[in-house]
Amino acid sequence: MYQRLCPETLDELAPQVQQLTNEAIAEVVSQGVSPEQVQTRIALDLRYEGTDAPLTVFQPQDSNYAAQFAREHQRLYGYVHDQRAIEVVTCRVEAVGHATHQLAASHELAPSQQYDGLLERPRLRPGDRIVAPATVVESHATTIVDAGWCGSVLSGGELLLTKAAPKAAGERAGQGGGVVPRDSRETAVRGEVDPILLEIFNHRFAAIAEQMGTTLRHTSSSVNVKERLDYSCALFTTDGALVVNAPHIPVHLGAMAETVRCVIADNPNMAAGDVFVTNDPYRGGSHLPDVTVVTPVFDATGTELLFHVASRAHHAEIGGITPGSMPPDSTCLAEEGVLLRNVKAIDAGRSCLAVLRTLLESSPYPSRAVETNLADIAAQIAANQRGARDLLKLVERYGFPVVRNYMMFIQQAAEKKTRLALEALSPGKRRFVDHLDDGSPICVELTVSQGAMQIDFTGTGPVVRGNLNANRAIVTAAVMYVMRLLIDEELPLNQGILRPVTLVLPECLLNPPDRGDAKQCAAVVGGNVETSQRVVDVLLGALGIAAASQGTMNNLLFGDHSFGYYETICGGAGATALGPGADAIHTHMTNTRLTDPEVMEQRLPIRVQEFSIRRDSGGHGLHVGGCGVVRRIEFLRELELSILSQRRGDYLPYGSAGGSTGKSGRNTIQRRDGSRQQLPGQVELHVFPGDVICIETPGGGGWGVAEEVTAIPSSQQG
Repeated sequence: MYQRLCPETLDELAPQVQQLTNEAIAEVVSQGVSPEQVQTRIALDLRYEGTDAPLTVFQPQDSNYAAQFAREHQRLYGYVHDQRAIEVVTCRVEAVGHATHQLAASHELAPSQQYDGLLERPRLRPGDRIVAPATVVESHATTIVDAGWCGSVLSGGELLLTKAAPKAAGERAGQGGGVVPRDSRETAVRGEVDPILLEIFNHRFAAIAEQMGTTLRHTSSSVNVKERLDYSCALFTTDGALVVNAPHIPVHLGAMAETVRCVIADNPNMAAGDVFVTNDPYRGGSHLPDVTVVTPVFDATGTELLFHVASRAHHAEIGGITPGSMPPDSTCLAEEGVLLRNVKAIDAGRSCLAVLRTLLESSPYPSRAVETNLADIAAQIAANQRGARDLLKLVERYGFPVVRNYMMFIQQAAEKKTRLALEALSPGKRRFVDHLDDGSPICVELTVSQGAMQIDFTGTGPVVRGNLNANRAIVTAAVMYVMRLLIDEELPLNQGILRPVTLVLPECLLNPPDRGDAKQCAAVVGGNVETSQRVVDVLLGALGIAAASQGTMNNLLFGDHSFGYYETICGGAGATALGPGADAIHTHMTNTRLTDPEVMEQRLPIRVQEFSIRRDSGGHGLHVGGCGVVRRIEFLRELELSILSQRRGDYLPYGSAGGSTGKSGRNTIQRRDGSRQQLPGQVELHVFPGDVICIETPGGGGWGVAEEVTAIPSSQQG
């Protein structure tokens, strides 16, 4: 439908609603239910204009759908859009027939079946009662009877689930329902870990982080979040240690703990209902487009701080000297966009978004998409509220001491696995050097000893005038990612992985000084996306476990005064001793998704001409490196274009163990008059209708010496 919710729309829907009602009643009556026993409900699927995820709202008694939608939206997401119209997506009518069934003579199931909780549907007879928790299986379905419910088999063989009556005081609870047995609860409080509960809590925490991500995606307005999935969500302890993350963006997740700890340090008097926004690269951020929202989680009384939840999303436009907020030639932080340094989005439950709007609009290089910024920040706030609400449910169910201690146990388990992985390495020193395209060296020396590792970046080049400077948070994220690769087990990134690691990071391009004033701070926008990839390549090279991957994210940005679009483009993965590298894939510090061509062409003034694998771009060897891709985009309007990429010069993706290098990338502009020009790795230019940009991304390095194939003389051929 997609019509604005208003009295006129409801009047237009009335005849269709009546028709649907008649059809629904007729369908139920045809199943043997008398018309007097049929009840109907009218529902509208509603959403705010500009969002994708609708909410189903059943007709309220006063028929005020807008007010009911606002209440439901507030309950689920923690905010409402006062200035945004509501649109009707779908109208539906539900009809329910209440038939009376006589239970056959009761027959209690065998105690062994009740105790096991696994019941086969064909073996159940009318009158059987099912005590929760239980699982009823049949050939094409599985029914879960959760704690607090009971089941009955009706005379016609139907399975009726009803809410069980509360247990009498003093009656022993069943063994299910998610309640921690008293002995396990006391064990956790004493600091002793139950391996089964450890796995349960691990998955519960991960599920909360994933649900945060789902909420963020559904409530966001931007292509960058909804389509490219360029966001991350995670849970943190009271003091800001990373506990668990959803499987989102590695460069975000390793760095977010630094952000949360800085927010804690800068706000010693947090209160319930506070929400903080920051993108400061010198206080744990990665670069200005990555905006982090941090929400402290207090207990039900609002007096005790229990946890923190945080979400980080890439805003495709946050200001700066070029559309897309990733200028290829920026020389200071101020030129890269609006700096949000420890800003409150909500103060004790009161909105401060008006202050945030002022910052976004009044900075020296203001955002070109303030409404989208605010909408995405509101979506991040909603995602955090979802995480906070689910964590408080865990506390209500298990008690805070149990939840807190299992957060600690999860980190201890990660630390133990990291130490075991390091003990498997031969002790001693390992060194490796690679270079950025401008020749700046990135040097690392690893010292492995007794289940611990020192990582020393002494010798890395000085702070550069351009924007390929990184920061400590980005380097920490790269280190955490590589440690996670060494563990090679199903394990979420958390703070325990870093406990056996000592990081030595002198002032250099990986750790520029914070000079306070954004005009005096080094530019860092490329460090997050480009230098982070090279840091991983250097660490993997020192460990000798993989050839270099493409070593870049191939950042492509275009727009004008009204919008900015951003994407990263995949390439080839490095080969390993176990097999060839993957073709056409994002590697290491990013795993974002490309926007679907149909969505791009619908929303943007472009046409995708080609997206294909760049054959034979991977390095040769016993195992070949993965191939890059070719991406050609035609512009249909006059726009500003920026490219931020690496591996375009003499420093190719290295091979390992005798494998050859992968091919470097190449950027080419084809003008509408047919002329072509090869572009450098970092460039800004003006494009016109009919111009085509072609990005050929690097391949991965090869592994090992290829086995020689001896030709068979023709005289020996059959």
